[in-house]
Amino acid sequence: MKDRITEMPIVKYARITGVLYLIIIVFGLFSELFVRSSLIDRQNAAETASRILESEWLFRMGFASDLIIFLCDVAVAVMLYVLLRKASKTGALASAGFRLTGTAIYGVNLLNYFAALLLLGGAEYLNGLDSGQLNSLAMLFLDIHRHGYDLGLVFFGVHCLFLGYLLYRSGLFPGILGILMYLAGAGYVLGSFTLFLFPSLSGAIAPVYIAPLVGELALCLYLLIKGARVSNPRE
Repeated sequence: MKDRITEMPIVKYARITGVLYLIIIVFGLFSELFVRSSLIDRQNAAETASRILESEWLFRMGFASDLIIFLCDVAVAVMLYVLLRKASKTGALASAGFRLTGTAIYGVNLLNYFAALLLLGGAEYLNGLDSGQLNSLAMLFLDIHRHGYDLGLVFFGVHCLFLGYLLYRSGLFPGILGILMYLAGAGYVLGSFTLFLFPSLSGAIAPVYIAPLVGELALCLYLLIKGARVSNPRE
């Protein structure tokens, strides 16, 4: 009975982490596929401005969705530390630190996203700029937002590398999850560095993001369904 009592919190923490991860994935897909992909045409500033003004509520929902993601990210960083600190306290701290740093970058960077709406909102202090200039500035901030997101992904990718090691070493999870998250981290880091160093190749290496999608989805589902191993974990 004593063992059972000590085991339950592990499964509980794991499933709570899985719920938070599911929220991150669902809201992330909404923001990327239903908001940014439908509103932003990076080759046409005027068309992008028109879409944003016509669907201002959807644009604001994209902002709110991202904010919810980043709030959940902080909680996930803490929960993963609690789950995996016995595998390596230093590694768990490093993993949480890199994830929280990435989340901080995402949060500040979200202001660049919202700046586009401020520029297109018709405020009186912007009367000195014509519509073409406002549209171009709005697109500039949206482009900065895209690059800022990839900057955060560098830190998140390093977090995934640590997380992969911790998942594999802890014995609480199947080793394949650790391998998948390690590959996810490598994919994020490679994709982000390519955008900054070789932007012309960004489209060519887009398939590397399959690894993060598979890895994070697999981890989320395992946390939700199984929780964590509580019998004879590897020390």
